Amino acid sequence: MAEPVVIPASSEIERSLPASAPVAGSERLVSLDAFRGLVMLLMVLVNNAGSGAIYHQLRHSAWNGWTLTDVVFPSFLWIVGVAITLSLGKRLQHGASARSLLPSILRRSALLYVLGLAIYAAPAFDPSTQRLLGVLQRIAICYLAGSLLYLTTRVRTQLFWIAGLLIGYWMLMMLVPVPGFGAGDLSVQGNFAHYVDSIVLGRHNYASTRTWDPEGIISTLPSIATVLFGIMAGHVLRLKRPLSERVVWLFLAGSCLLAAGLICNIWLPINKKLWTSSFSLFMAGLDFTVFAGFLWLVDGCGWKRAVRPFVVMGMNAIAVYMVAELFDELISNVHGGGAGGPSVRHWIFQTAFVPIAAPPIAALLYALAYTALMYGFAYFLYRKRWFLRV
Repeated sequence: MAEPVVIPASSEIERSLPASAPVAGSERLVSLDAFRGLVMLLMVLVNNAGSGAIYHQLRHSAWNGWTLTDVVFPSFLWIVGVAITLSLGKRLQHGASARSLLPSILRRSALLYVLGLAIYAAPAFDPSTQRLLGVLQRIAICYLAGSLLYLTTRVRTQLFWIAGLLIGYWMLMMLVPVPGFGAGDLSVQGNFAHYVDSIVLGRHNYASTRTWDPEGIISTLPSIATVLFGIMAGHVLRLKRPLSERVVWLFLAGSCLLAAGLICNIWLPINKKLWTSSFSLFMAGLDFTVFAGFLWLVDGCGWKRAVRPFVVMGMNAIAVYMVAELFDELISNVHGGGAGGPSVRHWIFQTAFVPIAAPPIAALLYALAYTALMYGFAYFLYRKRWFLRV
């Protein structure tokens, strides 16, 4: 999930999202580093709210629609796509062959997938219910697919792949009948993605749902399209054109994608848990437009000092994500007063935050405090110049 210092970035995604990646000659884009760090801050924030009545924007949309929380994961995948173009494109430009890049791509994808398994294996590993898919697993799959498509196809073919993935997914969800529900049922129980997950994954689904996975098998198809949208943005960034012109192209592309997402919402609602085609279009549109603003303000107007906190967070994104998830699992599974007592996490929330604000605001304050703690960890690594690799 990068900064003005030219040091190898950490982890698989850090390698995919190089620190200040060179673009258009000797130019270096701090805006990409900052955007990545902002997304990481939001990821920690929305993943670590308090207990009980959680602040609305820290929740995923119950089903159709979207909140701030729903923006985070597609933005992360979009950045992966941008970085694929910049990183692999640079190596190809310097003479590397596509074949020579495959081993590192496969290794990073495999390591990311294993890290994802490790997160869901804690605190008690149970092979019979081990979650096989999840956030890092989806990133691994999409990174692998996006990298292979980038290395083996040209821009026009990549655009056809985006269209094919989104249209194909729409057809699967709307035209393939599900036993007991028929075709085109987009309810939690009746949709085609749920049906496939329940059969193929079985007990290896997300523990909170048991019968389906929000990062499931079929819904991974449009998430690959999200990475390909990022690859398209990377192609724009690599153009040997003035920065202002590239900003305009990114903004125009984003505006068109936002409109397309809202139009497609009529037939296939924006839904993060299903990662609908309209969701993929709309979220890519947000990423194009927001990043266009970052590009103009940071690299165009020189606001680099202002975004330094985001850059610090982005330098060890996977390390921060892993620590944030595992530490939350630790304090959620350690109980005071015996097994029946409240968890450490619940005790902290009830003792330090509930007395000072209404429950939803208390949840927001807890999330902000937890994010500040993880930022402190990131800043410690940054000051020590420790940039962890996978």
